[in-house]
Amino acid sequence: MLKPLNIDDLYQCCDPSVFAFNTTDELPEAIETIGQERALQAIDFGLNLENSGFNIFMLGENGTGKMTTIKAFLSKKAAGEPVPLDWCYVYNFKDTDVPLAISLEPGMASLFHKDMDELVKTLRVEIPKIFESKEYEKQRNQTIEAFQQKQKEYFSALDEDAKAKGFAIRKSVSGLMIVPIKKSGEPLTEEEYEALDDSIKAKIDEIGKTLQEKLNDVVREVRDAEKGLKVLLAQLEREAALSVIGHLTDDLKQKYRSHEKIFTYLSEMTEDILEHLDDFKGQEEQAPPLPFMRMQKNEPTFTRYAVNVLVNHKETTGAPCIYESNPTYFNLLGRLEYKFQYGVASTDFSMIKAGSLHKANGGYIVINALDLLRNMFSYDALKRAIRNGEVRIEDIWEQYRMISTTTLRPEAIPLKVKVILVGTPYLYYLLHNVDDEYRELFKVKADFDSRMNSSTETIQKYAAFVASTSKKEKTLPFDRSGVAKVVEYGARLAGHQKKLSSQFSEVTDLIRESNYWAKKAGSPVVQDAHVEKALQEKVYRNSRIEDRIQEMIVEGSIIVDTAGEKVGQINGLAVLDMGDYMFGKPSRITAKTFTGKAGVVNIERETKMSGKIHEKAILIISNYIHSTFAGKKPISFSASITFEQLYEMVEGDSASCAELYVILSSLAGVPLKQNLAITGSMDQHGDVQPIGGVNEKIEGFFDLCKVRGLDGTHGVVIPRKNMHNLMLKKEVVDAVKEGKFSIYAISRVEEGLELFTGMTTGALQDDGTWPEGTLSNLVMKRFEEITLAYKEKDKKDDQKEKDKEDNDK
Repeated sequence: MLKPLNIDDLYQCCDPSVFAFNTTDELPEAIETIGQERALQAIDFGLNLENSGFNIFMLGENGTGKMTTIKAFLSKKAAGEPVPLDWCYVYNFKDTDVPLAISLEPGMASLFHKDMDELVKTLRVEIPKIFESKEYEKQRNQTIEAFQQKQKEYFSALDEDAKAKGFAIRKSVSGLMIVPIKKSGEPLTEEEYEALDDSIKAKIDEIGKTLQEKLNDVVREVRDAEKGLKVLLAQLEREAALSVIGHLTDDLKQKYRSHEKIFTYLSEMTEDILEHLDDFKGQEEQAPPLPFMRMQKNEPTFTRYAVNVLVNHKETTGAPCIYESNPTYFNLLGRLEYKFQYGVASTDFSMIKAGSLHKANGGYIVINALDLLRNMFSYDALKRAIRNGEVRIEDIWEQYRMISTTTLRPEAIPLKVKVILVGTPYLYYLLHNVDDEYRELFKVKADFDSRMNSSTETIQKYAAFVASTSKKEKTLPFDRSGVAKVVEYGARLAGHQKKLSSQFSEVTDLIRESNYWAKKAGSPVVQDAHVEKALQEKVYRNSRIEDRIQEMIVEGSIIVDTAGEKVGQINGLAVLDMGDYMFGKPSRITAKTFTGKAGVVNIERETKMSGKIHEKAILIISNYIHSTFAGKKPISFSASITFEQLYEMVEGDSASCAELYVILSSLAGVPLKQNLAITGSMDQHGDVQPIGGVNEKIEGFFDLCKVRGLDGTHGVVIPRKNMHNLMLKKEVVDAVKEGKFSIYAISRVEEGLELFTGMTTGALQDDGTWPEGTLSNLVMKRFEEITLAYKEKDKKDDQKEKDKEDNDK
């Protein structure tokens, strides 16, 4: 006779006496990651292996402590590693579209930026001073006076020669000209010239031509002298400016002599300053064309001499650890910002902004995989940066514009970073199977389990976690009974008596909620009653749909019998998962059998409401019946089976035992007890296999029986292999303890069948028959009746066929 399970089989209690403390205040706050040895070893391996491609993907269910673990790992590891280089961008005087990237020792980039700012400020003061100095003015005036004196000498000699020959030099619209003059010194008019003899006019023309050629030569010499003057003045300006610039830039070159790029940049900058000295001179404000108009003053810009500090590690200790919560393309790889003026967008190297990869360069970056995939271009850009070993800032939208625009293309920065992606198992296997590059770039898999083995050590670590969370959240301390109840909740979450859940976000929520109810009760500590209260209230907040279904069953809208006996009807158990809450729901399964050769007909399958696993279960049931009862001779039957009042898809094989029982009950005409419910899968040999959601299924049927009134006959049959999954709520355990409710565990389908029918199934005898008075014997008799009916039908059909042939003759 099948006996119900003992109280100890239904719930794994945590004895508060295993804890040596009175309250969690006595425990230290520090806590390590619990129960993730495999993942911790993988993370340690991935972080310490410096070869390319060994980046890490941390996978696990939400709430298993992935982010907390990696933060703790990185903070400890990064603290002992060297601080990476600073990076900055400067103007490229040779190719203005490609700003130069310069690396410096940690903290030196901001110092270089400050030095360059001070240099420009000094030059803006000192260069105008040198051009306003008496020494410069004196040298400049001497140079100009020397030119003017030479110019005067050129024109004086020519003027004397012309006067001696009756000519003079006059200015006209077209320039200087040689004109004949009278004795009075007045120019000869055209009428006077025409009145002269031809011989005199010819002589004047000849002399004038000669003098004009001399004048042209003098003008050319003067122009050459003006060019020379400009060169001399420019040289003078250059020398004067160099007297200010030279020692300042030389000091910077000496300071940054170990940086070849900076040395070259300072040399090129010096030449650029000397070519743009007018920018440093004081400019007079031009008068507006109209008195009432105020013209905008065009101030010279010195941005090209600035330093754009991209990454500054002045305050950094150890290697950088960046946690990018919004991995857009620009947040990862940096951006070029623009300013708009009069409707025109413009940019320069000073508007280059760093991305997370720049900041994490030389260290570590942690990214949520789902967020990465949600953002356009981010995933491909990240892979490209890792693969090429460089970060290149680009305008990603350039390729989508109808008109190409000129923009900057900053020099790429070498990248050395360890990338850690955090995501679910689904994302990991999706990327692993569809993306070849992913397998080359993320070779380390850190797999976080959702549960751990329950041992003395892990239970003590659970207590330490409760203590740490309590102090961090500033809750009331937990006493030993409260901690023990939290440990039991961890086993319920894990769905296993010998396991504990590692979904610590759920445990943390329970700690917070228990603290609320303890404070509301005025207790100085959180006890087991407060934890139990928190669990009950959480169920109540989420169980509206469950209560509504139970209400419909009680009022008869959904028919589920919990008393009496019926042929071909049984109570099956299903689990409804609403996402935030799971609960068990009893279902009425019925079967009808009749003469025919159709076998087992699944009504859900015929109406396309059955899943593939459920269809497989029906075939297993059919094969079990044939292998059991048709070993010696063939059998024929037709049976229809369905879940009554079920209007959604049926999937899974956890009802296959129940479905077998209703078919055999209908065949044998033996009623099944309605005060019991069953869940369990079966194989072709009749062995009962474990199922999921066993606690919710038991509790669902228990709640219905409790509403209708427990009379001691109610119970649930489960697979024996699910016994270690039992972590039932206190109300069920108490009812079992009081003898009001029973739970049975079976290993073979025959055990449950005997419990439901009150009859033995019997064993197959050598002659292929079953003992009288057994359920199997009744089933076999029904098969024989169906077979006999077919034989008689076949005889009648043969006789009709023979009579027809005789009549035809």
